[in-house]
Amino acid sequence: QVQLVESGGGLVQPGGSLRLSCAAPRIIFSAYQMAWYRQAPGSQRELVAVISPGGTTNYADSVKGRFTISRDNAKSTVYLEMNDLKPEDTAVYYCNTHAGHWGQGTQVTVSS
Repeated sequence: QVQLVESGGGLVQPGGSLRLSCAAPRIIFSAYQMAWYRQAPGSQRELVAVISPGGTTNYADSVKGRFTISRDNAKSTVYLEMNDLKPEDTAVYYCNTHAGHWGQGTQVTVSS
């Protein structure tokens, strides 16, 4: 069973920053596109950002210019750097591989 291990969520004030991490098995990490999704209460899960094995990235319009996805191939880890956080960014954030694997989710709460 493939395990994606997420960390880095928490409570932050509006305008603050957080960095999420997701570690994956190397054989999975090197072969597949990685992504971050999020799901707010009462809402559908939505795509936040994706990164290909070669490093090509794409972002949801709502986070462009504020969030950065990156990957460290040596550590088989994908990151989501989140800056200028807003209350509407509050959600559970999930790591995902293009093969359909999901992490357990990490809560991000943006509130004063």
